[in-house]
Amino acid sequence: MKLFALPLLLLALVTCAPAQHAQHRPGQHNKPPDAKGAAGDKHKHEVDERGERAMGFSQTKTTHHFALHADGGSIQVEANDAADAESRARVRKHLSQVAKRFAEGDFAKPKEVHAQAPPGVETMRRLRASIKYEYSETERGGRVRISTADPEALAAVHAFLKFQIEDHATGDATHVVEPH
Repeated sequence: MKLFALPLLLLALVTCAPAQHAQHRPGQHNKPPDAKGAAGDKHKHEVDERGERAMGFSQTKTTHHFALHADGGSIQVEANDAADAESRARVRKHLSQVAKRFAEGDFAKPKEVHAQAPPGVETMRRLRASIKYEYSETERGGRVRISTADPEALAAVHAFLKFQIEDHATGDATHVVEPH
């Protein structure tokens, strides 16, 4: 009986081995398909189109950066070309308005850009008295520094900024970093 089992075992091994080998060939990467792909490209294009209308400046001539800090975070937009005075002026105008409107609890522009209210907006609106928005110019554009000592407001600010990082596909860190 043992002699009969050995050929069956060998037959099973020979039959199954090629299937297993085909799944794990050296040099073959079994990565899952890109989650974004064409749909992600289309979404980014739509965000950029709405962003140009809502913000009043080219999304391709400027670069957005968002940062999370221990006490809040920042929104920074810069003209890609140092000589692009028009983009720099439009960015500065927009960001100075952002600081004012956010302080008033007005988040209509982010909703317009993203076709939805970003996470954290309702809490930021409700706790607006505990959040400070400071606009400043940078060499090529501007920055809005957001700060708060309220833990609930801080969580909302971080959720808002993380959403911005992902939806604008900036590649910025989604964890707390030190301000520069």
